[in-house]
Order: sequence, then structure tokens, then C-alpha cells
Amino acid sequence: MAESLTVRSAVYHADSGDRLAVEALTLDPPGHGEVRIAVRAAGVCGSDRHVIDGEWNVPLPAVMGHEAAGVVEAIGQGVRELAVGDHVVIAWHQACQRCAECTGGKPWACMRVKSNDSQLPDGTTRWRTLDGAAAWPYLAVGAMSDHVVVPDFAAIKVDERVPFDIASLIGCSVGTGYGAVVNNAKVVAGEAAVVVGAGGVGLSIISALRLAGAHPIIAVDVTPEKLAEAARVGATHGLIGGPNLASEVAALTAGGADVAFEAIGRIQTMAQLPALIRPGGRAVFVGLPPEGQTLELDALQLAYDGKTIIGSNYGGLVPARDFPRVAAAYLAGELPLDELISSRVSLDEVNDAFDAMRRGERTRSVIVFPADPSAD
Repeated sequence: MAESLTVRSAVYHADSGDRLAVEALTLDPPGHGEVRIAVRAAGVCGSDRHVIDGEWNVPLPAVMGHEAAGVVEAIGQGVRELAVGDHVVIAWHQACQRCAECTGGKPWACMRVKSNDSQLPDGTTRWRTLDGAAAWPYLAVGAMSDHVVVPDFAAIKVDERVPFDIASLIGCSVGTGYGAVVNNAKVVAGEAAVVVGAGGVGLSIISALRLAGAHPIIAVDVTPEKLAEAARVGATHGLIGGPNLASEVAALTAGGADVAFEAIGRIQTMAQLPALIRPGGRAVFVGLPPEGQTLELDALQLAYDGKTIIGSNYGGLVPARDFPRVAAAYLAGELPLDELISSRVSLDEVNDAFDAMRRGERTRSVIVFPADPSAD
């Protein structure tokens, strides 16, 4: 039977400011239906930044990170579909598996999910500080740690040929972008698309749009460097965001895009989206803003034009179905996911990675863990 481990983790405390502390914690062994994973790579995501910048509230102290891939190291009782040594991607939205939404193929809509509150399905945590107090894995993952414990259904087996740094992104940014295109917007070949924001999620959307056969694919950002990155993953045009954006998109699409995606999480850019699409088009909100912000839209014009606003929660993913599909598309050369990673860092460099994100300098930083944590 597995025993408790002392692990190294990036932890956010109530008095941390915007800094994470890399410290030792105790990780209890996996319980019934749970697995322990040796993390090999963890993405640095904007959702984590919302927490450490004080824009979202979570239980503290919080073991940060939710975008990860690794190797199954120990299994609890009742686990049947996974074995020690399996390569897995972790899903952070850990639906209950039993409600009408889950059994109806919409786990992202589960109303009983506890992972949003940083709790495992039984409402507890496997993490403790060294003095015995509870610590809470962000989104029930706590990916910025050399080991984690998650429910077995949240550990999705993928092809071992997928590198861990790439696999980690499938768990959030890539999966969300892919799902927003395939599951939420249901883009078909030949549709005109615009993507506002060319960070990690935006580039993932663009990659999926290319896979779906959208044309043209217009990337919008505030820096030429980000637009160059967007072109490498499939954007056919790049525009610098500004007051004339709607007319510029209309000129490239004969009147407006069929579908537009916001991948930043800014109320100002979300408000622009309906103006970028033609009558009957779809506007998809993928980026997540700070808590408590509201959006004003011209309701009459929206109805008159028959435009649809789509909220994208985790890309409408069914992880057990969609993660292997994304992995297979990457291995087939259909999704250029290597282009999404701008920096690989160690756990001790996590604060530098968030500072670079705040400055808009990187698309996606990935924390890489050594196979032997004692070598870190």
C-alpha cells in the first residue's frame, strides 16, 4: 500500500502577495478510486494568475496549478482502468459522473462538481502542511507539485509518444481551445473565423480552426510578435486590435466572420465580439474574466441579427473522449502544439514565469519536473 510522501509544491498563502512559495508538503496516499501521479510537466495558466493576483478566491493555502501530465505511480482500491506506469493527462473539471448532465455527455455542465472548490469528489484534500493543517490543490489538481493525487476518472491515459510538456497542455489550454472550436462552436470547413488574443488558449483555438478547415482565420492581438506566432500555427491574417477592428474584420470576411472567439478574459474585448460576426454568427467567450465583472450588450440588435453568444466552459470537453483525440491529432502532425510552448522552466522559476505572463512576453511556460524529483 502506498504511503504518504513529502513533496515539493508551489503554494499560495493568504499573505503571499503575488508570489508563490516553493515548499515541502505532505501528500497522503490515494484513497478508493484515486491515483497518485508523478508529475512530469505542468503548464503556467492564466487561471492560476487570476488567483495569485487576487482576482479569484480559492481555499488557502492553495497548491497551485491545474494543467499537468505525468505517470501513474500508485493506485487506490477500486481502480480498474489505470495501471502503474500509464502516461496520463489530468482533467481539472472533475464531474460527479452520476448526474443527468454527466450521464448525458455534458460533464462540463455538472452541478455537483467539487473541483471548482479545490476539493476531491468526497469533499476532502490529500494535502497537508508539515504541521498537519489542510492544504488545497487548486481545481483539485495542484499541478505545480512533483506528485499529485486525483480521481482515477480525471487521469486520462494518452499515447506514450506524446511528450509530457505537450501532454500537459492538453489538460487545459489546448483542450479548451480545441473544444471551443469542435464542441462549442462546431466550426465546419470554409467558415470565416476570428480569434481575439494570441496567447496559449488563442493559439490553441487557431490550431483547431486550421484542423477544422476554417478560412480565413484572423488572429487579433496587440503585438506583432504574437501575430507572428499565430501565423505559425495557422492564422491566415493578423490584425492589431483597435477601434477599427470590426471594419477590418468585415473587409477580410465579406461582412463579418461566421464565428469569433475571445481568448483573453477581458470585458472590453468580450464586448467587441458581436460586432465582429455577421448576422447569424456565433460569438464564443473562452477567456475567463475576474470575478464580479459584467458585460453590456445591445440586446435588441443581438436579437435582430440572430447572433448567438456561447459560453465555453472547459471547451465543452468530455476528457476521456477528447484528450486522446487531441493527442492523436498531434502525433499525426495535424496540430502544431510544439509552437505553443515559449519557455520551459523549473519549479523554482515559477514566479518568473508568472511575471513574464503579466508582461505578455510568453505564450505558454511549462514547468518541467525531472523523472527523479531528488534531482531537482
